[in-house]
Amino acid sequence: MTLEPVDLIIVAVYAVALFAIAVLVSREPAGHQKDTEDYFLAGKALPWWAIGASLIAANISAEQIIGQSGQGLVVGLAIAAYEWQAAIVLLIVAKFFLPIFLERQIFTMPQFLETRFGGEIKSIMAVFWIVLYTAVNLTSILWLGGLAISTVTGWSALPAMASLAAFAVLYSVYGGLKAVALTDVIQVVILILGGFAILWISLGLVGGQAGPIAGFSILMNELPGHFKMILNDQHPSYGDLPGIWTLLGGLWVLHFSYWGFNQYIIQRALGAESLAEAQKGLAFAAFLKLLIPVIVVIPGIAALWLAQHGSLDLEALTGKPDSTYGALMTLVPGGLRGLVFAALVAAIVSSLASMMNSISTIFTMDIYRDYIAKNQTENHYVLVGRLAALVAMLVALVLAKPFLGGMESAFQTIQEYTGFIAPGVVAVFLLGFFWKRANMQGAIALLISSILLNLFAKIGLPDVPFVLRIWGVFLVCLAVGVLVSLVTPKPAENQPVDLTGIEFRTHAGFNIAAVTIGIVLVLIYAAFW
Repeated sequence: MTLEPVDLIIVAVYAVALFAIAVLVSREPAGHQKDTEDYFLAGKALPWWAIGASLIAANISAEQIIGQSGQGLVVGLAIAAYEWQAAIVLLIVAKFFLPIFLERQIFTMPQFLETRFGGEIKSIMAVFWIVLYTAVNLTSILWLGGLAISTVTGWSALPAMASLAAFAVLYSVYGGLKAVALTDVIQVVILILGGFAILWISLGLVGGQAGPIAGFSILMNELPGHFKMILNDQHPSYGDLPGIWTLLGGLWVLHFSYWGFNQYIIQRALGAESLAEAQKGLAFAAFLKLLIPVIVVIPGIAALWLAQHGSLDLEALTGKPDSTYGALMTLVPGGLRGLVFAALVAAIVSSLASMMNSISTIFTMDIYRDYIAKNQTENHYVLVGRLAALVAMLVALVLAKPFLGGMESAFQTIQEYTGFIAPGVVAVFLLGFFWKRANMQGAIALLISSILLNLFAKIGLPDVPFVLRIWGVFLVCLAVGVLVSLVTPKPAENQPVDLTGIEFRTHAGFNIAAVTIGIVLVLIYAAFW
């Protein structure tokens, strides 16, 4: 498949507009040097609409677009649990967790752990998150993005990945979080427009002369198993999405780890101009999460129908589901193809830029400033942050192919490996928030337990679905944290979180949005149970 001149013009206009906006918002007033708060937290001036859009742009990357469209072909609508349950988690995080984080005036998640438990756990988790974000998240975004670009353009994987990396570096590294968050508004608009374009076209191809709406009805009638949110225990994908346990089990642990205690995500809220703006931003992101399965998963289901009827290569798609979205793009007519391609690029580079910014924030504020070069100028730390982002991207480029090239489904692989530490992360933050007796020894013990127990279960209990494994490990980690804390010294008096001084009330607009989102989700699950 090739891009026609009109497609190339659309992509070029998108790229030029993105660079122009990034340069514009990165400017500082005359005589003002960008400091660490400006670079890493956007000067704590982000409005709600930028926070919400940036959360989605950071989240909806190659993992979701490429991975979930492939899983839509294999599993169907059940994979949408990753998106729709996340909407509820975003609302909970906004109401109960953000007030605590913003009250502590932190730059990073490790800094919260330091104020609550001590410096040792901060250092451990800072190193861990840098390794995870670089070796797993950044590499996966690059690899899956390169796979899609390769399918569309015919380039080999390495030039495709290098082009994406260079694009992300050039528009984001100089300006920091402000450049990333404000350009993400453009990225999300393009992402949604491109997503609806490929949804409409794929359903139109299924429906033929009857149109896209009829195409959706055909999919529901001819592929009813792909419109079940809850899989039975005989389903081939039950091990990844074990029926009712997707609602009751460890998937919630993954969601809270990702949306509640993840620097890559929470950094946008930390840069809000106020708590109310941060909460409205998360509510906006929760609303956008409702749309994602519609524009990502349903086209994957349509791809299966089209392959079964000869429009796509069924053997190729079932053998390598991650190629589904790229295959769908070959069916998009010239003109619209440029928009869809720009949407895919937007999703990839916005996630790359966000991940680089988070890596540089943790490295600079939690490692470099504390252990390598104390008492340097603000300008010095900003420069180090930029260099850290660049180095992280170069490392990810080297690791992407060896780490992910041979995996059948990168999306499920990423979820599983992230799950090794997710139970410990959620347990340590929850105990840190809501139990004053929790101490550093208990926190370290439960984090170590999370990794060891997951390794044991992965090797010794391979048939247990990973969602169930994560839930069981989470409960054990909580118990370990409580027991070790009880038999070791109490934390210092200033360490526990004083919940009495924190405002948990939310504004009426947030409450209305939360109720509306909850009703929509109940209706969705009732319709597709």
